[in-house]
Amino acid sequence: MKLIIINGPNLNLLGEREPEIYGSETLEQVNKWIENHELCKNLELEFFQSNSEGELIDFLHSKRKSVDYCILNAGALTHYSYALRDAIIGTQIPTVEVHLSNIYKRENFRKTSVIKNVCIAQFYGEGKQSYINGIKYILEKK
Repeated sequence: MKLIIINGPNLNLLGEREPEIYGSETLEQVNKWIENHELCKNLELEFFQSNSEGELIDFLHSKRKSVDYCILNAGALTHYSYALRDAIIGTQIPTVEVHLSNIYKRENFRKTSVIKNVCIAQFYGEGKQSYINGIKYILEKK
């Protein structure tokens, strides 16, 4: 099974940016942890991160015929990117939304996800484990 794991704006600053909220590990360390996790041993994983909404959309478009699922941490784009929402719909890649923090216990603007209703599931608030929870959901679903 081919799975893409996409991280959006500012996730390249993991380990530096607000470690009390997002943890002290870098994105590279989180990606390695996911890659080496027991659940992922038979998966073909590809990781992508961009701070650009357009690059995230272009990446999704480019994978629409070659991957089975997507794990997406859209960062702040979660709360306002209808273009990313439309890309999820348009590519028809079954997508799981994930967040390191609990978006429902943060600032009011973070409590709204414009992509939630076009994703097959949403996991949040468990740090890097949110990614594994999403992968576990996919593996149980297939």
